[in-house]
Amino acid sequence: MSGTKNGRSPRSVALVGPYSSGKSTLFDAMMEAAGSAPKRQGDPRTRKMTSEIRLGHCEYLGDKWSILDCPGSIEFANEAASALAMVDIAVVVCEPVPARALTVAPLLKTLADAGVPHMVFINKIDMLDGSVSDTLAALQAYATSPMVLRQMPIVTDQGVGGYVDLMSERAYRYRKGQASELMEIPPLMLKEERAALGRLIEVLADHDDALLEKVLEDIQPTPGELYRDMHKDLLAGNVIEVLLGAAEHASGVRRLWKALRHDTPDAKETAERKAIDAEGPPLAQVFKTEYAGHTGKLSFARVWRGEVKDGMTLNGTRLGGIYRLNNGSDLTKVPDAATGDVVALGRLDGVATGATLSTGSIEALPFPAPPAPVYGMAVSTVDRKDDVRLFGALQKLTEEDSALTVVHDQDTGEMVLRGQGEMHLLAAVERMAKNFGLKLSTGKPSVAYKETIQSAVHEHGRLKRQTGGHGQFADVKLDIAPRPRGAGFCFIDKVVGGAVPRNFIPAVGEAAEEAAKKGPFGYPVVDIAVTLVDGGFHAVDSSDMAFKTATHLAMKDGLAKAGPVLLEPVDRVTVSVPNDFTARAQRLLTGRRGQILGFAERAGWPGWDDVEALVPEAELHDLIIELRSQTLGLGTYSQRFDHLAAARPPG
Repeated sequence: MSGTKNGRSPRSVALVGPYSSGKSTLFDAMMEAAGSAPKRQGDPRTRKMTSEIRLGHCEYLGDKWSILDCPGSIEFANEAASALAMVDIAVVVCEPVPARALTVAPLLKTLADAGVPHMVFINKIDMLDGSVSDTLAALQAYATSPMVLRQMPIVTDQGVGGYVDLMSERAYRYRKGQASELMEIPPLMLKEERAALGRLIEVLADHDDALLEKVLEDIQPTPGELYRDMHKDLLAGNVIEVLLGAAEHASGVRRLWKALRHDTPDAKETAERKAIDAEGPPLAQVFKTEYAGHTGKLSFARVWRGEVKDGMTLNGTRLGGIYRLNNGSDLTKVPDAATGDVVALGRLDGVATGATLSTGSIEALPFPAPPAPVYGMAVSTVDRKDDVRLFGALQKLTEEDSALTVVHDQDTGEMVLRGQGEMHLLAAVERMAKNFGLKLSTGKPSVAYKETIQSAVHEHGRLKRQTGGHGQFADVKLDIAPRPRGAGFCFIDKVVGGAVPRNFIPAVGEAAEEAAKKGPFGYPVVDIAVTLVDGGFHAVDSSDMAFKTATHLAMKDGLAKAGPVLLEPVDRVTVSVPNDFTARAQRLLTGRRGQILGFAERAGWPGWDDVEALVPEAELHDLIIELRSQTLGLGTYSQRFDHLAAARPPG
């Protein structure tokens, strides 16, 4: 595979944007326009939420492309971040609704921070209700580079019927499912079109002295000069190109393709941006792992340098197949992959997502770290015979999706799957049922409550039992007292005069610690001191077991008399929201028994705040669901254990 007919290496583009903006519909339309129609996934208006990257390969006017359709929901943002680390350019898909511009803000920041060239495609232009300039202004408020409108919508009584391409100064009429048709620029738009072109030229002139000189001398630059500057400034991150269309009707899709052909950097330029040496052995990077039925493990990777061939040894493992997805779904085996290709590599056992692959020494390339989990779900098998299979399935699941973590809670005994939200975890459970044949029970994770005591007590435990032959006898006198919070359990031996023989004292300590694992409320007892002060024994009938039983009796009665109190874990929580929602976030936290510690501007995020609070862990289970529902899906939070505090018994 030596690249395309014109000598260019294969290039890649990621379609990103908020949920419901129409990325998957645009993916379908772009593939169809390239003559590689994907399998239809139903009516776009009723289509199921995308939870994974969808990869498609195609050729457009002789150029080879990989298109990565990324999930829009914040719960699957880790998938999008992985894709953005691989591509040459990103297309941010959004709706022509100014009020929803804020939902694009985190994405624009991520792209700017990572230095990924990107353009904006304002989709659903046929549903425009108002002015495109209002949407552009709303988006501009969250972009660090100026946005340049490439097209103006032609609005008729029937709605948006076409567009004017400002750089070529040509007008086109939309035709449903077909290429747009050349038309005259409506006379009533000429003045507005000239003003919009003037604004475009001014922005480009800010980064080109020769163009600025023409502007000052009132000389009209040629379309070729404008195309050249747009390409240069887009790659440098100086401007963000903005295009219009309606993917559902294929409107504006070919114009988008032409912009991508002209403005997308070559894979070698992207490798240079990522500081990848152009010389050396073949180099690729895995950005997604999938266990796919009969093909086994697939590692989706971008080839950054050289040529990867089937059967080649990468990272000490023999490659077992190279696959392309020519219609966005069906795997087609190919013999090799060239620089720039995005392909699925077969059976690379032991290779994790984010890993760099090479036939030589490994060059570690940066890769996005997964976000911290914000939602948990206790999982167990419906049939206990499947428990062993569950562990294997969970291991593969977390390998496929690094935003998932599995924790076996030692305090509650539960297996807890943690991730980015309810939909994220339900999708994971559904995947385990589909791919591994596992039926799971799910539920809210239990809170790891603890107990302690408020007062000191002296308790006597005595066991005397005669059952024929040797009996059982043990006598212990214990002082049970509270310790400072966090001090833990302590056993002290103060026996004098041999009241309890030395060989039985360890059994008393062990039993006291065992008894503290379940207090009067049924939870572990913490921060107590148990002191053995006196006791008695029988030369024949005493044993370790007898002293353990006596100690358990004393502990059970003593803890119940010592003013037991339930303790709940309290976490330090930092909620991050756009500052329009700061007051709402504070009310949400106080409504969950939170103690607000303060708020400040989020570091590196202009217009966002971090609200810090102490919140009982019992209140955090569905916090992310309510937080997102009140912040256009943008709010998030982090948490860490802070302390234990007195609480009412649950229920």
